[in-house]
Amino acid sequence: MTHRTLVRALLTSAVLAAGVMLAGCDSDQISLAQNAKANQPVPPKLVAAMVEKDMDMQSPILVRLFKQEAELEIWKQTRSGQFALLKTYPICRWSGDLGPKVREGDRQAPEGFYSINPSQMNPQSAYYLSFNTGYPNAFDKSLGRTGSELMVHGDCSSRGCYAMTDEQIAEIYSLGRESFFGGQKAFQFQAYPFRMTAANMAKHRNNPNMPFWKMIKQGNDHFEVTKQEPKVDFCEKKYVFDAVKAPDAVRDPVFNASAKCPAYVIPEEIASAVREKEQRDDAEMAKLVSKGTPVARLNTGIDGGMNAIFASKIPEGNTGLSEGGDSQALASMSLARAPGTIPGTVNPPRPNLAVQQEEPVVATTSSTPPASTRVASANASDKSEGFLSSFARKVGIGGTADASKTATPTQAPAAAAPAKPKVAEAKPQSVLRVAPKAEPKQAAKPAPKPAVTNTAAAAAPAATSSASTQLAGSAPVVQTNSFDGRFSAVK
Repeated sequence: MTHRTLVRALLTSAVLAAGVMLAGCDSDQISLAQNAKANQPVPPKLVAAMVEKDMDMQSPILVRLFKQEAELEIWKQTRSGQFALLKTYPICRWSGDLGPKVREGDRQAPEGFYSINPSQMNPQSAYYLSFNTGYPNAFDKSLGRTGSELMVHGDCSSRGCYAMTDEQIAEIYSLGRESFFGGQKAFQFQAYPFRMTAANMAKHRNNPNMPFWKMIKQGNDHFEVTKQEPKVDFCEKKYVFDAVKAPDAVRDPVFNASAKCPAYVIPEEIASAVREKEQRDDAEMAKLVSKGTPVARLNTGIDGGMNAIFASKIPEGNTGLSEGGDSQALASMSLARAPGTIPGTVNPPRPNLAVQQEEPVVATTSSTPPASTRVASANASDKSEGFLSSFARKVGIGGTADASKTATPTQAPAAAAPAKPKVAEAKPQSVLRVAPKAEPKQAAKPAPKPAVTNTAAAAAPAATSSASTQLAGSAPVVQTNSFDGRFSAVK
């Protein structure tokens, strides 16, 4: 006990002397002073699990995280020297997409290998407790990636972070704290888009992030075959795992993320085991692809994910990009106890409606040429009809033609209405400014015919000039609405 107290005092003094000030997810302020939250004991159930798995309270830990499964794992070193899984925590909320963080403000939660030292632990976080992931690492910086204060914290709220409940982060924080008190200088944080299985790799084979994912999968494989924390280095803008000096080298290799790789080797016992695993995974992936494993749909604007256990507790909850989001799975979990308190302010993942509308808008616009045909036809008949047919129509004899004109604006808005967001982004803004102004003035007039003719004349060149683009349908949308508005008094 005396030794433990001394180590704890020395660590606390060293951290206080450093005077490091960090921020986390926009508002974390750290003073590094100890408090009740940061000093919560490791829960008795976890202590019992450590005893059962032959782990010491203060042995080193390692953290692994998977976005798609929305799970965070705590691994702890056993007395044999290898790491074993201690506990898996469902993630309450993560933001962004599957894939690495690239720039400040992109809302992406980072992926890759990071190192967490005592100065990155934040006992005074505005999100209960937290630790800084250490993004960007040397690899990220070599690619010009930007971002800061990417945390794992409580409060179940994320803007580029990984958010747990307060109860969960209290446990995770206590495990990290005890590992530091036991002498661990830093613990490794591995963040993945999904579990690096052959099935998941086959499912996401067409994702543009696949080269990066294959690279960090090597680190995953090193850990899984050795159950040891892989040594991580960077050179030539790539990750290198478990590198050691060559047999004939005098000095250890010096790595620079942006420079050419130095001479190094990977211990044969590790290299051969990793190679065998990669061959098995590649063979399994090839088999799955040949069987027609469907490709995962790329994100269409959904912001991040949430574990199903949390989504099942929230009205209209959704797992977003995480697994288990079908209604049956959520219903089956509705009676299960959530691992912590879910704040009333939590926002489950939601589709970006503006982004999602673009697909149906394009399809609707391109598939509704009849709308433009009807409008053009109606206007054309006004210009080309002879005197007798015009007179007949005016006295009520030509009812069929008139009815068809009246029906046209009634049908067209239903198909064209969803295209309004697309039109708002389109280049022909001048058409949009003219048409809405004319509608309220002309709608009440009993003789809208000249206005319709002018509108049709303006529409003709616009439709012709944009016929080769996706926005070709934007002109009919405006014309249909204008036609409908101007003739609303006649209906």
